[in-house]
Amino acid sequence: MGTRFLPATKAIPKEMLPVVDKPLIQYAVEEAYQAGIRQMIFVTGRHKRSIEDHFDTAYELEAELEAAEKHALLGVVRSIKPEDMDCIFIRQPRALGLGHAVLCAENLVGNEPFAVLLADDLMVGSPPVLKQMIQSFSTAPGTVLAVQEVPREHTKRYGIVSIQGSRAYAEVDGIVEKPNPEDAPSTLGVAGRYILSPGIFQSIRAQPRGVGGEIQLTDGIAGLIGQEPVYCLRYKGKRYDCGSKEGFLEATIDLALANAEVSDSVMAHLRSVVQA
Repeated sequence: MGTRFLPATKAIPKEMLPVVDKPLIQYAVEEAYQAGIRQMIFVTGRHKRSIEDHFDTAYELEAELEAAEKHALLGVVRSIKPEDMDCIFIRQPRALGLGHAVLCAENLVGNEPFAVLLADDLMVGSPPVLKQMIQSFSTAPGTVLAVQEVPREHTKRYGIVSIQGSRAYAEVDGIVEKPNPEDAPSTLGVAGRYILSPGIFQSIRAQPRGVGGEIQLTDGIAGLIGQEPVYCLRYKGKRYDCGSKEGFLEATIDLALANAEVSDSVMAHLRSVVQA
């Protein structure tokens, strides 16, 4: 529901909040596209119709831009959904957790591995974080979790994994959802990127509901451990927690400074603020 961003998210889905000039959901889709994925499945709710509109064709807007010979802007609008990308939308009827959202897409995914990207987590990497995960998956297939080192006092904000060995791409032998710092098996926290095997569907259904009656993806992943390979990748890049105001503002500043169109003016403003 994006309650941490009220009142902005009263009528706008949090995934549609813009960072510089693109909504969060577009950053996630572009990352998936750059990783080679061409079929995007959006699990949304009844109040998130604007996401579907964003990836649809805006005939009136395109006609106006074409008539005004604003070809650069027309190219920007049309690039949101490349011709070779399919978008499929399915509704989650009730907010019953991430595991439930994954189950909503089961009939569309079928019996093949698939990626899950959470738009709240804006990931910047070179190559893109999901592409790094797919490259690792190609060498040792299985479920793959993107992980990062987190401060021990923050373990209760993340799913925390324990691993075998210390390699960047390592096998997971345990995962716990939001443990207290003294109970955490490590300080490797799961970020919002996953490659999941189709076995995850049965594993999710086999788990009891968690806190608040939610169906947790973490519990489903835990059920896979020992049954099939589960790996984690310490990715190269930066994660912005855009579900928080602090992370959203940090992403806005960093991506504005990386944007050639506005970087100079933003830097000048920041310098004036520091000097004031």
